[in-house]
Amino acid sequence: MATSAGSGASRPPVKAGARSPTLAYVLHSHDWSESSLILDLFTRDQGRVVAVAKGAKRPYSQLRPVLMPFQQILVTFGAKQGPDAEVWLLRQAEWGGGPAWPGGSALLPGFYANELLMRLLPRHDRLPRLWSAYAGLLPALTLSGSLQASLRAFELMVLRQLGHLPDLSLHSASGQHVDHDVLYTLHPELGVTEATAEDPALPGWLMQQLESALGPAFEDFSEGLPEPLLQACLLASSDMRSLLRAVLHYHVGPQPLRTRQLMMDLTQSI
Repeated sequence: MATSAGSGASRPPVKAGARSPTLAYVLHSHDWSESSLILDLFTRDQGRVVAVAKGAKRPYSQLRPVLMPFQQILVTFGAKQGPDAEVWLLRQAEWGGGPAWPGGSALLPGFYANELLMRLLPRHDRLPRLWSAYAGLLPALTLSGSLQASLRAFELMVLRQLGHLPDLSLHSASGQHVDHDVLYTLHPELGVTEATAEDPALPGWLMQQLESALGPAFEDFSEGLPEPLLQACLLASSDMRSLLRAVLHYHVGPQPLRTRQLMMDLTQSI
């Protein structure tokens, strides 16, 4: 049943001036008042949006089972109040279809992906291919054999979408193609460089394969994570995890990702 953010009653017609409905996922929520929530949402059509859900904490509100992480929902926002409005009003929300997410051991990796998006994505940038990749990541996290590769593929897509990932097939300083059998590392400022003995490293042929898979990833809007990229990340294994860690930490800033540290402490799975 459709729900209203203010009353929990059956959904009324979209009010004049309201935005068109869009699919979304809840990345995070926190209390705003005794009865309302502030939501960080990743939407298909408006990108990352921070919105207030008035009345969502009231006992009779039907939003309680709707505004949950990892559940695809359909949301409608009120008209923007001004050119610089940062927090939007959530007018309506309902279940957006798809299977229930089983959670379990995938919860921590899922919250890690949510935190990564919250820390890196600017607000209101429309990123439909990245939204589809996130939607495809969630079911993949429940499969133990593909969890690591799926996370690495998603991290690469986030970095590439935001302009933080250089061409992996080129030595960044020289502009020359990487050598097939030489080991390379990825530096957050210098880009692709030849690895030293202490660096996490990947061979040139695998860097080329990753780039080949990333190239068309944003041209084709098929759902989920690109299969060629997943296959390349399966070959990279733990070396890719170490390679990307420094780049991600550099871009999220001095405050470390809390979920990553928690997962390292508890499960060593990321």
